[in-house]
Amino acid sequence: MVLIALGANLPGSCNESPLATCRAAAVALDRLPGLRLLALSRWYRTLPVDSPPGAPPFINGVARLEGEVPDPAALLAALHGIEAAAGRERPFPNAPRRLDLDLIAIGDLVRPGPAPILPHPRAHLRRFVLDPLADVAPGWVHPGLGLGLDALRAALAAEPAPEPVAE
Repeated sequence: MVLIALGANLPGSCNESPLATCRAAAVALDRLPGLRLLALSRWYRTLPVDSPPGAPPFINGVARLEGEVPDPAALLAALHGIEAAAGRERPFPNAPRRLDLDLIAIGDLVRPGPAPILPHPRAHLRRFVLDPLADVAPGWVHPGLGLGLDALRAALAAEPAPEPVAE
């Protein structure tokens, strides 16, 4: 099982909405060699985290892919290619973006380095990852911490909840 978080808070390169960009990215994920998109969470509107003041809200979701377990570095490179095709720029950390694809986990692989670190080093600290992750992998247990989603989400109960987007 490969888990990938999707997010955007700027219009796409053709001025499409962040939601349309995320949907197109999900289609691109389903075209990755050896992998198939088996589940896609609902889309959520979330407040920006660690972004500059005035940054627009994000659209976030999580995709679950199955198939050949890829080399993590090659998969990360493929995700960066999808981001680049959507017009992703990296002017500074946590800048608003047209598309952000984060590799959250590959099965129960724990990888401290080299990049990518797995599971994602901050996924367990982000409701905008955990809430949609519960849609596609409700029984997921963080392989490094040994904690399930219920415990991880309970630890963040004071954080603003992502708002499901009506489709």
